[in-house]
Amino acid sequence: QMLQAVARRLSAGVRPGDLVARLGGDEFAVLLDPIDSAEASLAMARRLLHALQQTLVINGTELQPGASIGVTLSDLGYRTTDEILRDADLAMYAAKAGGRHRVALFDHSMHARMAEKLKLEGELRRAIGEGQLSLVYQPLYDLEPYRLSGFEALARWTHPERGPISPAVFIALAEESGHIEALTHWVVDQAVSQLAAWRSAHPALGAMDMHVNISGRDLANPALASQVQSTLQRHGLPARVLTLEITETTLMGRLETALGTLAALRQLGVRFSIDDFGTGYSSLAYLSTLPIDSLKIDGSFVRGMSEAPQNVEIVRAVLNLGRSLGKKVIAEGIETVEQLATLQAMGVHVGQGYLLSRPLRAAQVPALLGEPVQAPPQVGALLQQVP
Repeated sequence: QMLQAVARRLSAGVRPGDLVARLGGDEFAVLLDPIDSAEASLAMARRLLHALQQTLVINGTELQPGASIGVTLSDLGYRTTDEILRDADLAMYAAKAGGRHRVALFDHSMHARMAEKLKLEGELRRAIGEGQLSLVYQPLYDLEPYRLSGFEALARWTHPERGPISPAVFIALAEESGHIEALTHWVVDQAVSQLAAWRSAHPALGAMDMHVNISGRDLANPALASQVQSTLQRHGLPARVLTLEITETTLMGRLETALGTLAALRQLGVRFSIDDFGTGYSSLAYLSTLPIDSLKIDGSFVRGMSEAPQNVEIVRAVLNLGRSLGKKVIAEGIETVEQLATLQAMGVHVGQGYLLSRPLRAAQVPALLGEPVQAPPQVGALLQQVP
């Protein structure tokens, strides 16, 4: 019904001689013939975008469709219709990459960018299997009493020719290309294996856990639970030491497909944390029913506490929400002793950030495990000043 409504809006928005067709799935094409200029094409695309974004009601439910539109022009010397559709498609993906709900006009540089992206995608596929990837581990600390409580495993890629590739780049590429499941499987296996080695060398650290980030595609993978179970059994660890983190927006955007995987993993004993809590759209109605163990306050709120009083109140509100629902609250992005002192005075349970420790290579962690844990200096004095 929604696709039919979209088709009607597109048909109503074009001129009598223009052609509207559904290519498949949720993709439509519009042929404007004749058209005077690129500006006229873009103006038509923006009008269609505005028309599509208007709220529609289906079976009593309000929906607000969105779209990304790519535009190309016939004066670029096309020989076949396939070439036209190919370049319109490239422009559409450029519009999506720019933030969605946008219009983009094709230019030839898009071919070069797509070729570069496809090349990097192939290199990432090889990197997963050839040892170019590694993990670093950022410690998490209980704030009261102050002690090491676990680690978050973070993937890193050092390309043999390009050097370090940003996680924001290669993780997004893995999701788009379908390699994210293989990447997540590798990260979980490496992180669990490393935690098992540390626990074996330091038996007193049995309470420590390992946090691993997963994507929406992972939650839609019905094999995820069995893969995690096999990994934990192979390394001899109980499921409770593994916490899977997923962002609030991703979880809520894939909630229907995620429920089965969440339930299967919870049955094993795996824990869950909502990452970047407070930056996505509200999921408060689900917090009491989903198997969530902790809420991770986004670092932007923590860093902003000294600049805007409302950020302090946001942190306090998340903490109160977590307490009322029996969820642990983790603050990330702690960079100053003032931030740490404020969070401790509020009663935030766990913290991580550059003030406490930067991400460590696996070889650096044993030295941390063998030393008494000491809070950063000046925190005690600052605590006395925080209301």
